[in-house]
Amino acid sequence: MQALVYNGPGRKNVEDRAKPVLTMPGDAIVRITRTTICGTDLHILKGDVATCKPGTILGHEGVGIIDAVGAAVTAFKPGDHVLISCISACGRCEPCRKGMYSHCATGGWILGNSIDGTQAEYVRIPHADTSLYPIPDGADEEALVMLSDILPTGFECGVLNGKVAPGSSVAIVGSGPIGLAALLTAQLYSPAQIIMVDLDDNRLAVGKQFGATDIVNSGGGDAAQQVMVLTGGRGVDTAIEAVGIPATFQICQDIVAAGGTIANVGVHGVKADLHLETLWSKNITITTRLVDTVTIPMLLKTLRSARIDAGKLITHRFKFDKILDAYETFGKAADTQALKVIIEA
Repeated sequence: MQALVYNGPGRKNVEDRAKPVLTMPGDAIVRITRTTICGTDLHILKGDVATCKPGTILGHEGVGIIDAVGAAVTAFKPGDHVLISCISACGRCEPCRKGMYSHCATGGWILGNSIDGTQAEYVRIPHADTSLYPIPDGADEEALVMLSDILPTGFECGVLNGKVAPGSSVAIVGSGPIGLAALLTAQLYSPAQIIMVDLDDNRLAVGKQFGATDIVNSGGGDAAQQVMVLTGGRGVDTAIEAVGIPATFQICQDIVAAGGTIANVGVHGVKADLHLETLWSKNITITTRLVDTVTIPMLLKTLRSARIDAGKLITHRFKFDKILDAYETFGKAADTQALKVIIEA
């Protein structure tokens, strides 16, 4: 089969690989029909994710059709259309019992990280019964790819951890796919103000279209001052960091209101300073989280009821034989205006 393989920092290739086989009774083999590229894949290619070793097939998102199941799999059978969670969960270990699937003792974020992932014709899914979700008849499978990772990540790590509430004020620092996913799901809680902060005017315009009340271009170095003006000098109740670099984490520290929450979502590859000398007295909360995907069932229902239009996040489509072009497009989003790209079998 064809697969996109990580071969060390800055190196990726399409290679011929053997079709995966069942290795554990709880495994399923899924034929990928649609997958996508995540910002985390770009972090891997930069060398930011030490757990991903050269030779690994990238990708942790997608939908597909069950090709084979292990003897212990009871919820799925060959031919079923399924949504793949980016997090593999046994459902039985102590972290899973707490709903913390991202720290599953035998799973977690392993797809496209410590085991081969979804940017291939086939993928092996461990713990299939608790790591796959049936796709309802008539569902838009392209839009459902956004439920593998991006929507639950923005929702769980940003909106829920950030304690977004009716009438509150929110700033989302980073108007890329994850920031926009946080924007879409934050509106389920009816905040009074949602400010999008980014360097890219196009992405800020998209944020405005998606429901932001205000936009701030951070290119001039005065983003924090602009946010403070928009909030009457108070700051925001929730500051969501959706990039993963020191500068954006700094903006969140500068704009969080007393009693507010900084919810980190971004993947950080280098250290970021925490300024307790200015924050110690502000009664703030700082949260970190790796997505658990526990909200996928709820988000599935939300998408089907048309409360969220996840398909709006898709800007480009490629066939699998053009996956290197897809990476080029996604990696140069400032020029291509790409948000999420769909790669179809």
